[in-house]
Amino acid sequence: MEKAALFDFNLTLPAITIEFLLLMVALDKLYFSPLGKFMDERDAKIRAELGGVKDASEEVRQLEEQAQAILKAARAEIAAALNKMKKETTTELEAKLDEGRRRVEAELVEALASLEGQKEEAIKALDAQIVSLSDEIVKKVLPSA
Repeated sequence: MEKAALFDFNLTLPAITIEFLLLMVALDKLYFSPLGKFMDERDAKIRAELGGVKDASEEVRQLEEQAQAILKAARAEIAAALNKMKKETTTELEAKLDEGRRRVEAELVEALASLEGQKEEAIKALDAQIVSLSDEIVKKVLPSA
């Protein structure tokens, strides 16, 4: 038996090399090329969708700005309407208060006039009673002659 050499170049090395190269070519054609093509298509599709999402996010941002502007305008309209209603209500209340004051003042004047009339009647009645009482007192105090 011969000693084994470190590198033994016989017919097996070229056969294994040919098998390795055939395996590489077969794997490249059957597995790696379709897989690479699939990955490239998938990458392109993902990039397109991301671009669409960026466009959509810009659109959403614009719609949000429009919504904020509409809300601002609506709030301004509501504030103006509330101020107008508040002014109208205040005017109506002041008018009703003035009318109520005038009515109360008229009733007060009428009541004072009525009280003044009653006072005059009471004074007349008291004057009549005073005269009759003083006559009776004079009759009782002074003997009749």
